[in-house]
Amino acid sequence: MLAVDVGGTKLAAGLVTGGGRLVEQLRTATDPAALTSGDQSPRSTSSGMDSTFEALWSIVEPFVDRAEAVGVGCGGPMAGGPGDRRMSPLHIRGWEEFPLAELLAERSGLDVVVDNDAKALALGEGWCGVAAGHRNFLAMVVSTGVGGGIVLDGRLLDGATNNAGHIGHLVVEPEGPSCACGSRGCLEAVASGTAIAVATGAPAADAGEEVRRRVGAMVGRGVGDVVNLLDLPLAVVAGSVALGFGAPFFDAANEALQTRCGLAFTGRARIVPAGLGADGPLVGAAAVWHHYAGSGVLPSGPAIRENQC
Repeated sequence: MLAVDVGGTKLAAGLVTGGGRLVEQLRTATDPAALTSGDQSPRSTSSGMDSTFEALWSIVEPFVDRAEAVGVGCGGPMAGGPGDRRMSPLHIRGWEEFPLAELLAERSGLDVVVDNDAKALALGEGWCGVAAGHRNFLAMVVSTGVGGGIVLDGRLLDGATNNAGHIGHLVVEPEGPSCACGSRGCLEAVASGTAIAVATGAPAADAGEEVRRRVGAMVGRGVGDVVNLLDLPLAVVAGSVALGFGAPFFDAANEALQTRCGLAFTGRARIVPAGLGADGPLVGAAAVWHHYAGSGVLPSGPAIRENQC
């Protein structure tokens, strides 16, 4: 399986076995200038094609001859079905309803399935990660942006437009900074790597313990609202910010979660680091294919696959 991850700071592609093991990969850094400048038309640049897509194709092409299909995780929002989704990730301003699945299929000659990267994380962690065997959980990415995917009663939630789980746009600080979505105080506007850099004047990786704990507390607030609404006992968190911030982040997140969740049925909820680590985005992208076009990866649902990892 050829797996592809379109992130805010990197693009990645690799081969993932049928048991969820990443065996080979290529990565390239995204150019911030390329992501935020130029014609906003999704398919046009001075060279006649989006430069970010060309960078992505440069690491996808070497694997095409050894793959039977392509699974992709990409930031949202998005529109369309799994095989023809048009992506509008907020961190890639030139991609407005970008026909990512169509372009990859045209270039590769392979079937392509695309989903939101946080939903891909949920599938990957439910397949081979710390959530394997769990039928109810939230998966989150806290990185350049903030996103989420929800598994409820063993099924990945899609929603009316396939955008369910956008926890990054829950308001956690009503008087907080403006968000790219048009609201104020969204989790993404206070906890994403982009927001941290704006607030501190330095890269998120340079943040001290106070900032790490504050960001963790904001994530705990958001998770608490989802836990109370959907009765979820587990939240799995990945992404460069969350995993890079480490114990101060997760300790503060769980403290805020417990403050938010005072009911008997929510009191045992916990927030844990994702189990797949750096392999998670590509394993999740492979899981997208298995979920929509293969034999499934979650412990129950219309397509059931025994965990092989």
